[in-house]
Amino acid sequence: MKIGANEIKPGVVLELEGKLFVVLKRETVQPGKGGAFAAVELRDLKTGTKTIERFRTSETVERAHLDEKEMSFLYFEDNNATLMDQENYEQYHVSRELIGDPADFLKDGMIVTVKLHEGTPLSCVLPQTVTMELVEADPVVKGQTASSSYKPGKLENGRRILVPPHLEAGTRVVVNTEDGTYLERAKD
Repeated sequence: MKIGANEIKPGVVLELEGKLFVVLKRETVQPGKGGAFAAVELRDLKTGTKTIERFRTSETVERAHLDEKEMSFLYFEDNNATLMDQENYEQYHVSRELIGDPADFLKDGMIVTVKLHEGTPLSCVLPQTVTMELVEADPVVKGQTASSSYKPGKLENGRRILVPPHLEAGTRVVVNTEDGTYLERAKD
């Protein structure tokens, strides 16, 4: 599907010269002499290399058609996550690198959103938050409770995070999957 250069936004996947690129940044440049153009920072989805392309605002580019599917996480084998399509029960293998740091928060049966291009997974997005148990929490240092300090804690998946001083081991907490930060005590 063709889109105008002025419609390019971050997160859009473009197909250029037979390769797929995700748009990271877009800036419209209006030089004193000549026509305006869009300077677009792109990342190659296969190699991960970044590049900057310029498009005249009247130019059109090919937007890649992506299918978005809800899949459930089954298990990790070697360095690949096995995901199952909710509709036809087909299984896909997605590398841990493709998921990134949020892969630590995958739990059995968790529903994730996967973007596919011609049957090949390009990205995997976890829910914004996940509830996990705090298995370790350092003791509170006396006198630090007056300030808004945090102490180290360890989640059930082995990941270390900073938690408020009043939390103890065994407490269930809500964690942001994007950056791995504590949000609140779980309400369940």
